[in-house]
Amino acid sequence: MRSPDHSTRRPLVVVIGAGISGLSAAWRITRRRHDVDVIVVEGSERIGGLLHITEVEGIALDEGAESMLATRPEAVRLVRDVGLGESLVHPTDARPNVVINGELKPFPLGLMMGVPTNLKALASSGVLSPEALVRIPMDYFLPRTRIGDDVSLGQYIADRLGSDVVDRLVAPLLMGVYADDPYQVSMLSAMPALLAAARSDASVLSAASKAKKVPSGPVFAGIDGGVGRLPEALAVGLRAAGVSIRTGAIVKGLRRTDSGWDVDFADSASESTITADAVVIAVPAPAAGRILRAYVPLAADQLNRIETVSVAVVTLVYRAVDLPGGDVPAGSGYLVPPSEGRPVKAATFSSHKWSWLDREASSKGLIAVRTSLGHAGDVEVLQRTDDELTDVAASDLAFVARLGRATPIASRVSRWGGALPRYPVGFRERIGTIDSVVESVPRLAICGSAYEGVGIASCVARATSAADRICEHLTSNGQWTS
Repeated sequence: MRSPDHSTRRPLVVVIGAGISGLSAAWRITRRRHDVDVIVVEGSERIGGLLHITEVEGIALDEGAESMLATRPEAVRLVRDVGLGESLVHPTDARPNVVINGELKPFPLGLMMGVPTNLKALASSGVLSPEALVRIPMDYFLPRTRIGDDVSLGQYIADRLGSDVVDRLVAPLLMGVYADDPYQVSMLSAMPALLAAARSDASVLSAASKAKKVPSGPVFAGIDGGVGRLPEALAVGLRAAGVSIRTGAIVKGLRRTDSGWDVDFADSASESTITADAVVIAVPAPAAGRILRAYVPLAADQLNRIETVSVAVVTLVYRAVDLPGGDVPAGSGYLVPPSEGRPVKAATFSSHKWSWLDREASSKGLIAVRTSLGHAGDVEVLQRTDDELTDVAASDLAFVARLGRATPIASRVSRWGGALPRYPVGFRERIGTIDSVVESVPRLAICGSAYEGVGIASCVARATSAADRICEHLTSNGQWTS
């Protein structure tokens, strides 16, 4: 199919990708412009990307992200805009634990992504050895660490506070966000506020205390019934606004035209072409690189250099009566330092973390737990079958959480291949190159988790910027203003 001639139609924008980034970009365009048509093209058979809900033993559970930052406005505002404001919820007061020598200990208070700002609370937690605790205050007397434009987050903190702080405090938190080794993660990408503070303060302890903001409200938010409700609500609103969302349509490539782009795609029935006035690319970096290869080769080359990490989420459901004391241990779950050598890098006691989920599960006499496996340094574990992965997760959880002989009555394995981009030192410079090249190309914008962060709020913010670029430069007659 080819779109009608310019003289007989309104300007058309094609959004490639129906994950949270693509849907958010389409939403922004429809809210800013009522004189533009939008088509969203998605290669898979469903929308939402990493945001998806399925039922396990009759309980609706997120397969991907289960929360979003509440301290940033973008995601929470979007939830309200699509009509889910009354379903916004926050985690309970249950706090995470950390595994130390196979035992669960409460994770210390007063941390900024693992950097301590309350040494008294850290000392009383029992997470670090006396020798490691004595090493930390030396930071105040060490000479300034050379930072430059960017630096390895893990190496910088290890140099200032010791490697045990990285292993037992920084790495467990960072693994939960990026699934990567902190020594391979860019400080500019992961902790820009700390990097900025460290440039004016030689001590990382002082810099962290200055950079750490005390939130006025909850840090995280969720949605009653699961965050996976958000893309569905977006799709309902978009269709009501006249947006066409096509799933199972794989984009083969873009071709420049005098007035925009030809978007070639194939579905199960045939191959087709949409002639668009502008395009927003909202797919993972490798796919974006493939799409842009012919006409924006420099951006494609930089996109192809972005490495990704694959992870798996194994959800386990137990009967409460089978568990020691009728429940899993106290807290919202646990994080695992790399030195523990365990296959599960983190576990969330979902029934403890979310009140809505606890109500749903407990009414059936059930407890829900979600475990995370796989990271940049452990891809072997993900090569196992779903049944093997479930056994690994259940066995590891049983040992760490002391579940005795309790076994799950149901499980679900969610595999996210190449889901998380890696953010090495110099990553922001690469993104700067991509952005400068794409911004020099008329009628094109790009967004997704590979640019400004993996969180929902970061994806929505980037998508909004991409949509604004299109809205501000595309005229009502389909022309592009510089």
